[in-house]
Amino acid sequence: MRTFAKSSKLDNVLYDVRGPVVDEANRMEDAGTQVLKLNIGNPATFGFRTPDEVIYDMRRQLTDCEGYSASRGLFSARKAIMQYSQIKGLPNVTMDDIYTGNGVSELINICMSALLDSGDEILIPSPDYPLWTACATLAGGTPVHYICDEQAEWYPDMDDIRSKITSRTKAIVIINPNNPTGALYPREVLQEIVDIAREHQLIIFSDEIYDRLVMDGEEHVSIASMAPDLFCVTFSGLSKSHMIAGFRIGWMVLSGNKRIARDYILGLNMLSNMRLCSNVPAQSIVQTALWGHQSVQDYIVPGGRIYEQREFVYNALKDIPGISVVKPKAAFYIFPKIDTARFNITDDVQFALDLLREKRILIVQGTGFNWSQPDHFRVVYLPRVEVLGTAMEQLADFLMYYRQ
Repeated sequence: MRTFAKSSKLDNVLYDVRGPVVDEANRMEDAGTQVLKLNIGNPATFGFRTPDEVIYDMRRQLTDCEGYSASRGLFSARKAIMQYSQIKGLPNVTMDDIYTGNGVSELINICMSALLDSGDEILIPSPDYPLWTACATLAGGTPVHYICDEQAEWYPDMDDIRSKITSRTKAIVIINPNNPTGALYPREVLQEIVDIAREHQLIIFSDEIYDRLVMDGEEHVSIASMAPDLFCVTFSGLSKSHMIAGFRIGWMVLSGNKRIARDYILGLNMLSNMRLCSNVPAQSIVQTALWGHQSVQDYIVPGGRIYEQREFVYNALKDIPGISVVKPKAAFYIFPKIDTARFNITDDVQFALDLLREKRILIVQGTGFNWSQPDHFRVVYLPRVEVLGTAMEQLADFLMYYRQ
């Protein structure tokens, strides 16, 4: 009998934020075991609520959102995003440069599919949000991972970036604030990346979905604001900053020197048209969300939930023997390092599975973020401090006796 295998294009694709370890967690839950899921940044799961004004406005507009919108999105949504882009200093942005999407994820896929031919290379950080590597691979391109240096606040290693640029390199991706490390890149780091992109005539793709989740009085700088002579694509959305991940509303903004990307933009328009449009009810509340009360500000200052949960989990992790960690400045992830020699760890997937089965705690192993060594894992610190406290106690107890 004829059987059907998955496409070979998937051979080098992974998405372990929802992968085999998660499959095991789901099996355990189906059998009646309660699992604490620290694997995915899903705010609603942990009691973060969408602002009431946003829900109210969507309800009022639902009957006006039954049809398709223009492929790029509703006028009101794109106008609000354009104005937000102006505040962030993005140069040379018009209404036609704004594209809404079903989350940033859809737009990343469109961008990679429109750009990459077989053999084309794109620089992507390691660790990365794995969708970038997956989409580049599926588009036929070759992801080339540059190292982010844990000893330097997880900032990109510029020498490593330079060493990996070839005649086939078309673009560089930055994730700022970073997922999974929580790093925030200062202006001087961004300037170095701009200088490299300028020297080698690269497109800059900047994933900035966490730009409003910055703590400690730090400032988020959009790299496109520093590169008016380059072609940049900047991504953001409401999933994290407004706690509405399920609404699936993100956007991308084209800026800078668009003349050099005219044909590429035609490709973006074609793929954007092919999916007709993004979620129209979600588009309808972009204006309200971007320019109304920013409730996330209450979470990221001392006394706020995200701030206090970050403080707690950072201190708890660094007190566990065999764990070291860099304090995140943004987002709601932390990426601790585990002493593999101490615990004899050679397989971080197995480590994640063992922790899940022993302590019913679900994390994502570092190799799931295209990190080359089995010595890191990501923790989502969205649960309340009481829950995180129990989880960290369980992790510390597990590591007291664990050897792989």
